[in-house]
Amino acid sequence: MNSPTAAPADPSGPLAAAPAARSPRSGPHRAGRRIRRQLPSSPWLFAAPGLLVVGVFSLYPFVSTVVNSFTDRRTLVPGHYVGLANFRELWHDDMFWTGLRNSTLYVLGVVPALVVLPLLLALLVQRHIPGIAFFRAAFYTPVVASIVVVGLIWVWMLDDRGLINSVLEAVGVGKVGFLSDQWLLLGSAMAVTVWKGLGYYMIIYLAALANVPRELHEAAAVDGAGAIRRFFTVTVPALRSTMVLVAALSSVSAFKVFSEVYLMAGPSGGPAGEDTTLVMLVQRVGTGLTGRVGYASAISVVVFVVTVALMLLVLRADRREDA
Repeated sequence: MNSPTAAPADPSGPLAAAPAARSPRSGPHRAGRRIRRQLPSSPWLFAAPGLLVVGVFSLYPFVSTVVNSFTDRRTLVPGHYVGLANFRELWHDDMFWTGLRNSTLYVLGVVPALVVLPLLLALLVQRHIPGIAFFRAAFYTPVVASIVVVGLIWVWMLDDRGLINSVLEAVGVGKVGFLSDQWLLLGSAMAVTVWKGLGYYMIIYLAALANVPRELHEAAAVDGAGAIRRFFTVTVPALRSTMVLVAALSSVSAFKVFSEVYLMAGPSGGPAGEDTTLVMLVQRVGTGLTGRVGYASAISVVVFVVTVALMLLVLRADRREDA
């Protein structure tokens, strides 16, 4: 007599087989330990491409420039160590002092304008009125325009036979030597730098103005403060750190100016080279088949030291204000 067929066991019943226990050396615990062992080196692998680019195109040229400043290297000649001879020659080089004077005047003329004017422009375009986006884009357009194109446009406008002199002649004022007078040429180059940088720093101020609490303006208005008083008592204190940032960025950029003056004054640096800046002097001395690379490197080191000093002065002034 055949025995009855046994019914299949209920998987959810009490006799269900318990799942096999996982080995402590397998599963997510082991994978987690493996990931933790790889973490210390993984960030360096991700940062390696960026570090390589910085090392090849920034760190190596900087170290090479410092080393070359102590040699008499030329374009096709390796050169030899000469110590501080290049820096002693700078002390007696009239053209170096001319470039230092012009670069310093450029900072004094450009930085205050780029700290104040973009702030006023940002306050103007901050309002939410129809069509304001068009004006924001229009003010920012010079930033994205090529400096070569901008320089050529301004040269065409300021030339003796350019647009501005033609208008001045038509109204009986006469021609003005914007590009032939030493100081007018330097001032014209400053105007181009300010005009081109207004939109860039305007965007920085717009981002900072968005973080100024509206309650402060409302409280000042309740106390009877007008628009001008609110600007000096609310807006300026709230944007002080941003103004310091703009001052630091614009001062470094102004001291290293090259394109504007080069395009408007030419390779010679204006009448008798009186409008030459330090960076223009580096380009003039260190290029060509007979370029004095060592001497140009010494000028570059001076430019670096002065720009760092400018940034430290701005930061020190800000700390004094905080104190």
